[in-house]
Amino acid sequence: MEQKEIPLLIISFSIVLLTLLGTLLVFFLYFQKKKSKFLMDKMEAELFFNSELAKSRIEIKEQTLSNISRELHDNIGQILSVAVMQLNLMVAKIDTDDKHELDEVRKLVSKSLDEIRMVAKLINGDVELQSGFIDAVTEDLNRITKLKIINGNLNISGQIQPIDPQHEVIIYRILQEAISNALKYSHSKTIDVDICFDARECIIEITDSGIGFNNATVAKGSGLANMNTRARLIGAAFLVSSRPNEGTKLKIVYPLEKGRKE
Repeated sequence: MEQKEIPLLIISFSIVLLTLLGTLLVFFLYFQKKKSKFLMDKMEAELFFNSELAKSRIEIKEQTLSNISRELHDNIGQILSVAVMQLNLMVAKIDTDDKHELDEVRKLVSKSLDEIRMVAKLINGDVELQSGFIDAVTEDLNRITKLKIINGNLNISGQIQPIDPQHEVIIYRILQEAISNALKYSHSKTIDVDICFDARECIIEITDSGIGFNNATVAKGSGLANMNTRARLIGAAFLVSSRPNEGTKLKIVYPLEKGRKE
């Protein structure tokens, strides 16, 4: 009887062992699939982040170059244009031997004007946030205030904390777009940028006193969705508060542990 039970036990043990091995194999394949999906999702997220970062840098470059081009064309170009006009009048009035020399000066100034206009069209070069997003946005606000487009104010509170340079590029791009939107749509006379640092977060608020809008009916092309996407890329929260005729406040809450400088 016992000898007959031995093969049965062996068969039973083999079945249990095979079942166990099969179960382990299924679990192994399942977790490998989950791991592969996780790694693939992580890779896609990194690729998307790098793509958006590159896009942000290109947009910053284009915006900065556009500003330089406009300054060259509108300010320096206008000054030289007036100088050429004055020299033309002087050349027409002078009948002495000095007329030839003055005409040569006029030609040199006119040539300089042409060169500046050409540089304004062809200017190119790399743009980096060498001093961080705070200095970059300070320069932008000073420029628009100087040009009497709008009165820009910057307020900083707390101890400034180091931030990953790549994240600073995206933060600055969000601020650029927010300021650009305020200039285009708000009809505000002022724009305030408040940057507050504490131990855990950097909180940035962009406030205007313009016409505002209804959050529920704001146009998709306003750039708010794009700013929100950029904020999520660096782990920041993006909040919008606005009412018709009561201005607009955009708020970025950036957790500092997300992007400490190495």
